[in-house]
Amino acid sequence: MQVLFTLAQALCLWAPFAAAIYTLQDDYGTSAAFFDKFTFFTASDPTHGFVKYVDRSTAENTGLINAGGSIYMGVDHTNVASGGRQSVRISSNNAYNHGLFILDLAHMPGSICGVWPAFWLLGPNWPNGGEIDVIEGVNEQAINQVALHTSDNCTINNSGFSGTLLTSNCYVNAPGQDNNAGCGIKDNSAQSYGNGFNNAGGGVYATEWTGEAISIWFFPRASIPGDIMSGNPNPSAWGIPSARFAGACNIDSHFNNLQIVFDTTFCGDWAGGIWGRGSCASKGSCNDWVANNPSAFADAYWRLNSLKVYQGGASAGNRTTWKRHERRTRPSFLKPRRGH
Repeated sequence: MQVLFTLAQALCLWAPFAAAIYTLQDDYGTSAAFFDKFTFFTASDPTHGFVKYVDRSTAENTGLINAGGSIYMGVDHTNVASGGRQSVRISSNNAYNHGLFILDLAHMPGSICGVWPAFWLLGPNWPNGGEIDVIEGVNEQAINQVALHTSDNCTINNSGFSGTLLTSNCYVNAPGQDNNAGCGIKDNSAQSYGNGFNNAGGGVYATEWTGEAISIWFFPRASIPGDIMSGNPNPSAWGIPSARFAGACNIDSHFNNLQIVFDTTFCGDWAGGIWGRGSCASKGSCNDWVANNPSAFADAYWRLNSLKVYQGGASAGNRTTWKRHERRTRPSFLKPRRGH
């Protein structure tokens, strides 16, 4: 009896440590200092979008960004833009190895013809450092698509998540998949992206990156867990994630020193590449539509309530401050239609 009691006591003492206990490492805030923690990308779009990424000064002076209670990042929706529409792409100065990334969004770019927004994590020397696309879609897409992009020898299982598997090989040049399809999972919620997300008041995306798996949860505004709201996130209590990437893939060898990236581009390899497959084609060419219809893009903006990065267990302290920033060096590719 005494032995059993002692074992029970030990199990009770151990239980709280069975799951990672996360503590806040970086709170990006909602003041203008938010933008101090990012670098503005101003080179040509590596995905060949019809876009002009602007520097911070230009973005502030033209109203493409502002801060104060929340963070706004939009695009030019006033001027005809014959050479590409002005927009913003930013990369975090800090790079991470493991962590829990929690993004509370009031609004993301809507489901608009020609628009290609993304919230993602990017490693150096693409694709060797890895890429995690947490939020991504194009044109009038209604449901979010999550994807990983890696070097060779990384595939995932079709289990452990509630979404729909699209492709299982994360290698950007995987045989039998469209070029740079990566491994993709489609959310099942009509509130997970674009207009549906915005009409529901936004929500939270939580990305847990460990050495065992990369898991992503989406919570509509009305269903955000209390532990997230209180600043004590506990992924083990959230149920099955909408996407989970695990299988024949050494996570730690394929993902390292990832920076946080937000961008909104137009047309390009994906949005432009599938332009002719849907109702957007009735508007003429993608570039002409984007150039000549500025008011159509008033809803193509991000509104952040918060962005926080937590660390726990073995991943604590795994952050690097970078002074240089890698381009999104994807080759020219056409992303698959993926059911749209």
